[in-house]
Amino acid sequence: MELSLNLRDQYTFDAVSLGEVMLRLDPGEGRIRTARSFRAWEGGGEYNVIRGLHKCFGMHTAVITAFADNEIGRLMLDLIEQGGVDTSLIHWKKTDGIGRICRNGLNFTERGYGIRGAVGCSDRANTAISQATPKDFDFDYIFGKLGVRWLHTGGIYAALSEQACDTVIEACKTAKKYGTLISYDLNYRPSMWSAIGGQAKAQEVNKEVAKYVDVMIGNEEDFTACLGFQIEGNDANLKELNIDGYKKMIGEAAKAYPNFKAVATTLRTVRTATVNDWKALCWAGGEIYMSRAYDGLEIMDRVGGGDSFASGLIYGLMTTGDPEKAVNYGAAHGALAMTTPGDTSMANVKEVEAIMGGAGARVKR
Repeated sequence: MELSLNLRDQYTFDAVSLGEVMLRLDPGEGRIRTARSFRAWEGGGEYNVIRGLHKCFGMHTAVITAFADNEIGRLMLDLIEQGGVDTSLIHWKKTDGIGRICRNGLNFTERGYGIRGAVGCSDRANTAISQATPKDFDFDYIFGKLGVRWLHTGGIYAALSEQACDTVIEACKTAKKYGTLISYDLNYRPSMWSAIGGQAKAQEVNKEVAKYVDVMIGNEEDFTACLGFQIEGNDANLKELNIDGYKKMIGEAAKAYPNFKAVATTLRTVRTATVNDWKALCWAGGEIYMSRAYDGLEIMDRVGGGDSFASGLIYGLMTTGDPEKAVNYGAAHGALAMTTPGDTSMANVKEVEAIMGGAGARVKR
């Protein structure tokens, strides 16, 4: 089947994201606690999606975020510019010399290996984007005058603060007013919601946001914690995923929110930190579409795999309207992204399509 997405004809950007972008400090093959050097990357749950849409899939994208105006903020700007994402919508906030007024977020992430799982340690309180309010961004200008075909945002950003909750909702309302399609990754993080009301607040905010969303993305925990849907009898420790349960849960979510054009989730079985089984499914138009399965997928860095799935899914929906192709673009792109270091994808669209077609890993000369 083909979805009728009614994408805008007049627009400046194919897609924009709203969310926090942090400086990722990566100890490579070692541990955070014993590192003597780190490699610097930029990354963020929402930003990673539109970077992939540009860098892999060639779309014109921009990031809506805020930085403290200091040397770290300017480093973040430089990293984003290297990725080719438009930076004209970034809001710069004044700060003092020690970050009392506001600061830029840091994310220390080690990759894990074998029986040792990946570890993240973020340092993101009081950041510029967590303080930003709807008044800091002219959403009528962005979605009305400039024109945007697709907005991507998510629950990681929403969980940063009360102000972030308000900003997400206002952005979605305004985007919807001007005909922009909206995708949202629930991305539930209990530790982030705890300071502003916990799971009850997460459900309050995400149920409001869901009213405006066209494409909802999340895993089992996300749909349960954020929207109240559950897979009966499922156990997160089971070796085999309850696929029928996932299908039923997603169908119930789609019935509850008839504005959803598509609902998607990745399905991951973690054998070790470096070997996972990976696939995805997408509900659209009353049908469930399953991607190709990547069993025994060898992983270098799993962080950002779900975000790269989202960018492939969005690209597939925007360019083909075919949910089966879209979920396969997403699964292949996510799989490839986890074979390289950093939060963001280093793949190109030809590689993604080759993997979708069953290409092997022979040397290319």
